Amino acid sequence: MAIDFSQETKSGSSGAAAHKSSIFQPSIITGMVGGGLGFLFGHWAGNAIGGGYQQVVGSGQNDIAIVLGYLFAVVGWFAGLGALNYPLKKMLGFEPENVEHISEPGWGKYFRYTTDHKVVGVQYLFGMLVYFFTAGLLALAIRTELLSPTHHIWGPDTYLEIVGEHGTMMMMMMTSVVLGPFGNYVIPLMIGSKKVAFPRLEAASFWFTPISYFILLSALWQGGFQSGWTSYAPLSVQQGVGQDGYIFGFGLQGLSMICAGTNIVVTIINYRAPGMTWGRLNVMGWSMVSLGFTMILSVPVLIDGLYVLTLDRTAQTSLLYGAHGGSSFLWENLFWFFGHPEVYLLAIPGFGMVAEIVPVFARKPVFGYKTAAAGMIGLAILSFFVWQHHLFQSGMNPDMRPLFMLTTELISIPTGFIYLVGMGTLWRARIRLTVPMLFMLGVYFNFLFGGVTGVYVSDVPINVTVHGSFFVMAHFHYTIMGGVIFAFFGAIYYYTPLVTGYQLSEKLGKIHFWSMIIAFNSTFLPLFAVGLLGQPRRVFEYAARLQTLNDWVSISSYVLGLSLTFFVVTWMWQIVVTRKKSVRDPWSSRSLEWHVDSYPPPPYNFETIPVVVAGPYEYADPDALPMADIVVANAGRDVARESVR
Repeated sequence: MAIDFSQETKSGSSGAAAHKSSIFQPSIITGMVGGGLGFLFGHWAGNAIGGGYQQVVGSGQNDIAIVLGYLFAVVGWFAGLGALNYPLKKMLGFEPENVEHISEPGWGKYFRYTTDHKVVGVQYLFGMLVYFFTAGLLALAIRTELLSPTHHIWGPDTYLEIVGEHGTMMMMMMTSVVLGPFGNYVIPLMIGSKKVAFPRLEAASFWFTPISYFILLSALWQGGFQSGWTSYAPLSVQQGVGQDGYIFGFGLQGLSMICAGTNIVVTIINYRAPGMTWGRLNVMGWSMVSLGFTMILSVPVLIDGLYVLTLDRTAQTSLLYGAHGGSSFLWENLFWFFGHPEVYLLAIPGFGMVAEIVPVFARKPVFGYKTAAAGMIGLAILSFFVWQHHLFQSGMNPDMRPLFMLTTELISIPTGFIYLVGMGTLWRARIRLTVPMLFMLGVYFNFLFGGVTGVYVSDVPINVTVHGSFFVMAHFHYTIMGGVIFAFFGAIYYYTPLVTGYQLSEKLGKIHFWSMIIAFNSTFLPLFAVGLLGQPRRVFEYAARLQTLNDWVSISSYVLGLSLTFFVVTWMWQIVVTRKKSVRDPWSSRSLEWHVDSYPPPPYNFETIPVVVAGPYEYADPDALPMADIVVANAGRDVARESVR
């Protein structure tokens, strides 16, 4: 796989000179060693502090030791990665080593802390695939248990732990599924920038995620948590130390989101090429700005809630414990003030990716460009006004239900804008049914089910009936997995030639698409009926009359898992073994990212900053100017000017 392996740094120092002793360079291995040592130290310190301290949670468990263990594990993790070298040397008055573009050949740099936004994007891509497939295996474990209403494999406690792990990993780890790989890799290229605004903040945003993943999985070995991914109090206060893995893992992922959101917003605002006005910014750029501001404003509220929950578990406060004067409603409001914008943290970049790819294969401009941008912004703003619809059944202040029912229904307006922009772009278009385009059409098909059923569950009378049932779960999966995950895979097929220099097989890609979309709908469409027939979520026994539907869903989920496995095997085979070279700009896109000097792009993206003179979607106009002029260094020849069409 040729992912930018042999580039040199801008300063001219070679990879060999910059990495004289690569064996001893900080990497993920040294990070794991540092994290393990940090956990042992923190656990010892926590036992020393709380050894004689009577815990509210009971069971003789010391939550202080676990929390401090995780805290020092994070410090050790980043120290082992070398991420602390720069700030520590600066604080001590030394000149730190410049690590902005590691030129080490081979795979090594993808396992190290580096501030090259393209390396970080590739790290995110593989990380997200690992997190997604881990959560997928947990989902298959859930469906295996539900093959029978009476014969059990896991038992009630283990089943709830698996459900909690699956939901938390999907919602926690996959929040940056588009921003992480494609926002970090593509956005600087798309806006004509040589780098991102905060390279070290960007690198940190990724390296928070592996330690968060390890900590979340460690909860299984400590008894797990049965409070689900929402972790409602007081149940979460009363859980064993496995709950601490949830708290700390989610908190680290929150820090990752804040770092990523800050970096992407500042990069787009300040690092656009000359001539790249807001009216010429790609729709994907608009989606990333909306996403970044939503992250910055919502995630601190989640971290505050996790802090309050930690205090109740370790310091015997009673902020969430109603029996001692607190209120469990405090946690629900803090959690969902983040938790519902989080749904759009997943959806907004997915919509942006679809709007970016569809015009390329429709050979038409984006229908209603300003409407699409306004829809992204409106979706982000209104997402902060709907959180209490999750509390319709809680008994909290019923007089507020009409207001939150109204705001929830209103949010369908900007969502509808974005959807209709896509339909208008497709209308009377000369569509090329490539693999990326098929996945984007799949997003529109799946999201229609999710959007229509979302209107139903937003109404209080219907919500009373279906709340906590598989109907809501099916709606959610159609919205998120049917939307953003399909967009994610479509983007992989679309950008693989840019990132690796290799073209993927259309035949294999279409096998993956058709098997995935059929298995997906066969899995989740029957769950609407299962929910309406009365089966609640998070239970491992159900009415015998529903076994046929549940067996159908479980078998379909296995087929869906096979489809995703087929993708991984064939994708890796093509970029590691067959390596079919891609032609330049294989999709005939006008956007800047496809017109860099080489695939993969060089360390600093562009030889000179391009000057943008037109928009990225003017496909139907034969007299349209090229989007920009870019200086391209051709191999063995002088620098020449190439027009981007």
